Amino acid sequence: MAGEGVCKHLPSPPCRRKVPAMASPPLTPDQLFARLDSLGIAHKTYTHPPVFTVAEAVALRGQLPGGHCKSLFLKDKKGGLWLVVALEERRIDLKRLADALGAPRFSFGNAELLYEVLGVRPGSVTPFALVNDREHRVTVVLDGGMLDHDPLNYHPLENDRTTAIAPADLVRFIAACGHARRILDLDPLSRG
Repeated sequence: MAGEGVCKHLPSPPCRRKVPAMASPPLTPDQLFARLDSLGIAHKTYTHPPVFTVAEAVALRGQLPGGHCKSLFLKDKKGGLWLVVALEERRIDLKRLADALGAPRFSFGNAELLYEVLGVRPGSVTPFALVNDREHRVTVVLDGGMLDHDPLNYHPLENDRTTAIAPADLVRFIAACGHARRILDLDPLSRG
């Protein structure tokens, strides 16, 4: 049954699940910037070496103003996908977050699913990647405390740059991507 996507267990090479490709290629940072421009969203981008963790970002950013944020790509027990965008210092308790959202247990989405849905790699997760979620598979949750900072800083689809935008423009961008968003105070859901 070759060619039908049947995975046979052979001793070598190991059997691997085939990941569906995106319907169309994900946007590049330059295409994202053009999209922001077309929406009338002011943005400023800073370049830096690639960063994969909050600690690396803190060490590199110097005096970059505004709220510094992280994005968590989560999958719930029933297969629902979530993008939680929060201030970088939040240490979010996933059980408490799931309870607050009325969602089944959360775990982190894997790299293949992340690329399939949002078109980005680990270390580059960002609300800007919603532009690639054309099927609207992801539920968006924004940290209410994050929206008190201006500007807000996110990777523009790749982790070798940081793009700053106003909080109101973030909300407008998410809506323009066809996504609803939930705003939740994540401070009480953070671990000590």
